Amino acid sequence: MATGMPECSPALLVAAGLAVLAICSYLAAIVVGRGAARYPPVAGTVFHQVYHLRRLHDYYTDLFREHATFRLLAPGRRQIYTSDTAVVEYILRTNFANYGKGASNYDKTSDLFGDGIFTADGDKWRQHRKIASYDFSARALRDFSGGVFNRDAAKLAHIVSGNAAAKQPMDFQDLLMKATMDSIFTIAVGVDLDTLSGSEEGSRFAAALDDASEFTLLRFVNAFWKVSRFLNVGAEAALRRRIEVVDEFMYKRIRARAEEISDGDIGKAHDTVSKDDLLSRFIQATTSDAGEVDYKHLRDMILNIVMAGKDPTAGALAWFLYMMCKHPEVQEKISEEAADAGEATSSIDDFSRSLTEEALNKMHYLHAALTETLRLYPSLPLVSPSIYLESTAHSKLAGIPWKIITADFF
Repeated sequence: MATGMPECSPALLVAAGLAVLAICSYLAAIVVGRGAARYPPVAGTVFHQVYHLRRLHDYYTDLFREHATFRLLAPGRRQIYTSDTAVVEYILRTNFANYGKGASNYDKTSDLFGDGIFTADGDKWRQHRKIASYDFSARALRDFSGGVFNRDAAKLAHIVSGNAAAKQPMDFQDLLMKATMDSIFTIAVGVDLDTLSGSEEGSRFAAALDDASEFTLLRFVNAFWKVSRFLNVGAEAALRRRIEVVDEFMYKRIRARAEEISDGDIGKAHDTVSKDDLLSRFIQATTSDAGEVDYKHLRDMILNIVMAGKDPTAGALAWFLYMMCKHPEVQEKISEEAADAGEATSSIDDFSRSLTEEALNKMHYLHAALTETLRLYPSLPLVSPSIYLESTAHSKLAGIPWKIITADFF
């Protein structure tokens, strides 16, 4: 039966619903704000993050130019963002014990990261930190990792040199992502993914992990991600499929390594690089007296280390090379310093091997250039602790104290 009412598409109804929620959030902020001047100003809602998704960090930067500390309203929560150095120091140093990942962050990230160091709080976090800090300080692991980085750096240099000689364009950031993935995974698991050379299995795993990370990030800006997960649609359905690929690959390697250690055959498998990898160390450190291995625990520990080392390293190197292209005089000084530190040879492999830890420690100009790059383009531009207890932080820029009770803190 025809009526005089126009038909509305589902997309239009969703957009209208979001608009109503945004307006209601603003009105609530205005009403509450009249009697709560101690809170930072409201700069928008979480729905604005969805709108600015493809330029999210630029959006945050624009807001920070107006307010050192501000709030973004979310259904049932307050998200407080700050670039105030005094507040950052208060959270990450002075009162570190009062801030952690929190239940909200764990809910969003645990499907991928499990109970690893990215999601753990309290005793679990301290346990992960203790094991990792002990192993990373071991001389054998430093020597092993140095050799891995040198090998993959030489492999990357060969690819870049070949493309340059052939005048072929290249996606340098993609090459850096592959090189750091190969290096970190070898150090963590003792297996070379060889994504730089186009290994099909390694590339499939790396792509699934990258996609899963992106879909997990979307949960922080999508207020309705739990609905999508329940219905198993959209990004949540894709996330579930990517995690299945990641888990299948990780558990296969962990079980194989545990069996090698149990049988005393460590180092004999064709895809094993060294018994100095982190996985071998973790298996030996966490296996129970009865010989039981917690595969889920090992999966979470190793996957978190891979993620912690892969993207930040590749991002830092990409920005560093970008800055070198903008400042050729700095590039020239670093080149001269590297030539003095390494051996004079025309071979990429020989020169890479000559850049030992001792040689790199002498390259002070390189260290300064990398440090300045990280200051301008930090590898982790955003962290998101949640508060455990009621606390008062003082914002010198705002000139007044403000209180956080139940909030995510970015």
